[in-house]
Amino acid sequence: MDLVAEGHMQEARSFFHTFREDHEVMHSRDLQKLEGVLSPSHLEEMELARSFRKNKFKIKLCEYSYELLLQYLQKTQALVVLGVINEHITFEVSPGQPSLISDDADVVALIGTSKDLAKQINQKEVHWGLLEDSVEERMEKALAESDKIEAESKDADAEDNKKRNAEGGKQGASLKKAKKDKLVGATGKSVRTETSMVSVAPRVKPELTLPATPVEVEQSILEDLRNRAQLNSVALPSVSFYTFLNTHNGLNCSSISHDGSLVVGGFSDSSVKVWDMSKMGQPAKISRSQGENGPSQGERISTLDEGKRTYTLFQGHSGPVYSAAFSPFGDFLLSSSSDSTIRLWSTKLNANLVCYKGHNYPVWDVQFSPVGHYFASASHDRTARIWSMDKIQPLRIMAGHLSDVDCVQWHVNCNYIATGSSDKTVRLWDVQTGECIRMFIGHRSMVLSLAMSPDGRYMASGDEDGTIMIWDLSTGRCVSPLLGHSSCVWTLAFSCEGALLASGSADCTVKLWDVASSTKTLKTEDTKGSSANRLRLLKALPTKSTPVYSLRFSRRNLLFASGALSLSSS
Repeated sequence: MDLVAEGHMQEARSFFHTFREDHEVMHSRDLQKLEGVLSPSHLEEMELARSFRKNKFKIKLCEYSYELLLQYLQKTQALVVLGVINEHITFEVSPGQPSLISDDADVVALIGTSKDLAKQINQKEVHWGLLEDSVEERMEKALAESDKIEAESKDADAEDNKKRNAEGGKQGASLKKAKKDKLVGATGKSVRTETSMVSVAPRVKPELTLPATPVEVEQSILEDLRNRAQLNSVALPSVSFYTFLNTHNGLNCSSISHDGSLVVGGFSDSSVKVWDMSKMGQPAKISRSQGENGPSQGERISTLDEGKRTYTLFQGHSGPVYSAAFSPFGDFLLSSSSDSTIRLWSTKLNANLVCYKGHNYPVWDVQFSPVGHYFASASHDRTARIWSMDKIQPLRIMAGHLSDVDCVQWHVNCNYIATGSSDKTVRLWDVQTGECIRMFIGHRSMVLSLAMSPDGRYMASGDEDGTIMIWDLSTGRCVSPLLGHSSCVWTLAFSCEGALLASGSADCTVKLWDVASSTKTLKTEDTKGSSANRLRLLKALPTKSTPVYSLRFSRRNLLFASGALSLSSS
């Protein structure tokens, strides 16, 4: 790039091709982009080139390797190499033996002009626990009370057996047992093991004013928790896979409602289509109706697709739809588009309710908060924004990424959002202040997917190269890189109790990873970069020829995946 800036184009080309092979493994994406730098004006126009020239690379070395390097530079008087190091490289020297590059994805990373910036940000406190007075917490208190009643009944039975006859003792025990059964029956006897990982999480207060949860919704959550089956490395989930046939590269995104009953697809022709799984395979009447504001505001078409598929069509965007997301209870749908707008749709009224305008460029991702009402968006304008359904202007703007914000994900306690960017970093933001409180460096390509663990402590991120990284939000450290996919990781999802992680990729596979065992190992050994802490691959589920766009663990613990099949006539 220095040669290009000085106008020595032929020498620059020769230099590039001579040393390109040395960096193919770790920086193949960057090399493909830099190959297009053919004039000094390209250096100013290309964001990656500007970033390389203004910032430094951080390289991790053990003490032994660092001493060998210093001895070599002193012995050979390599002034040119020394100048390159001083201008472009920052060494982070670690004690002990060298580790493998595959065990630490942060071994070579691009950092800002201030090498301590990420370290300073990551020293800020993060309250990663769950919300106070949640439905789950009330359920745990009820279970604790039931255990207390059970213990008291045992003590009372022991005393009664000494003083009373056998008949009286049985009557006393049966009364207490009935009282306990009545209490546990409202919450579910098997939930104790399900919430064991979540119950140890600290409780925090919400920073946002959260909407009240209706009584019927609380009852539905409790019932789902009561009937939930525990998943782990031994008991894997059953799988339901929904495939979009013959989309001819028109499908850009898909999403599944929390209960798995609805599937949505966003298409390049500006349309949004919703399928009701309960009506799949049933004959449908062809009908057409428009919203109150005409077809540009909200339009619904229920039609028969090849005699099999019934879907609801929403039209209103004026560009390709890049993201769609259901509200937690499935009554609302968000979609974002290259027309720089976000639209809110009602799945009950089948109409467009609001068009949110704030971003200046295409909106790549939009996600509802875990409690609904609030949502977050990520855009090509390098910002993420937080919105509420009842206001047309954003509540917060998160600015700081050096390139596109490609994906966004809410923390389970709604106090934070995470963003993944084309600048190869993941950031965690405080929703109240809009301040960045964590910067995660380690990915070698753009970050395309994010997921939060149910207890709020861990976050998973997937990138364009197929690498998945698990981060500890409390320390800002990487727990383990997951290497297994050979292409983009489009989607990630933790199981409801947090023991499993599912990843869906453009390599046409869904992979299941064992999260619980690796995080336990990390806590006991407190080691970093050890291969023993790498998450174990439990199962790979190939989809023949369908890239996986969306994953969802339902509350019933059935894993749903959706994809796009471009060139099939089956």
